[in-house]
Amino acid sequence: MILREKSGVPYLQFPNLSSLPSIHHGIFTREGGSSKAPYSSLNISYNVGDQKDCVIRNRRIIYACMDEAQLVFAEQVHGCDILLLEDDPQLIQGALCAPRNGDAIVTQTRGKNLVLQVADCQPVLMYDPIRQVVANVHCGWRGSIQDIVGRTINVMKIRFGSDPRNIIAGVGPSLGPCCAEFINYQKEIPRLYWKYIDHSVFFDFWAITRDQMIETGVLASNIYISRICTKCNTGRFFSYRKEKETGRFAAVIGLI
Repeated sequence: MILREKSGVPYLQFPNLSSLPSIHHGIFTREGGSSKAPYSSLNISYNVGDQKDCVIRNRRIIYACMDEAQLVFAEQVHGCDILLLEDDPQLIQGALCAPRNGDAIVTQTRGKNLVLQVADCQPVLMYDPIRQVVANVHCGWRGSIQDIVGRTINVMKIRFGSDPRNIIAGVGPSLGPCCAEFINYQKEIPRLYWKYIDHSVFFDFWAITRDQMIETGVLASNIYISRICTKCNTGRFFSYRKEKETGRFAAVIGLI
């Protein structure tokens, strides 16, 4: 991934999305914020025990780095509900708004940055440059086995007329096959996905997401997987699996 910095705050961009002129996007690290341990330092979640004023300051840092376009948050619940920005007036009110429950947001509205809060789950950023649609998907293991990525692409097709062959996607830092251990996988994960066991009881959810996108028609050449494991890199990213009490970093995409 490409390392950027603005006002001393580092963030990463996907090579396949970074040169496109009509979008903002960034995967932020845990660095550059105001929160104290164990949330140090750029935690953007109100729901992990951090001080509210620190979270507000941290969200304003993200806001400034993304050229002060409105930040739109979802109440993530590890499900497969998909929010359409145009559907709910609550989603377009206020500078930093938190809408109803959902784990993916899709929009054609400009000037709205869709934000995920992440600590091991996959942030999947997608952009259709032909229909001018963006989506941000919070893909944990529960969402993965319910194919939230494929469902989101289907919404892009039905609602906005997207052709999956035009969609450009990036899978951000998240739990890698080196650390995605599921001791009780025979009870938790459908047999369909057992072929993704990397070794013993470790699963390759990056490969699952890639294949789910390809099954909808997304071109393999349009998919970039960061291959950065959050549990292996807690100096830069929050990891619930490793730290338990920790913050959430931001994954952002929006139409300019």
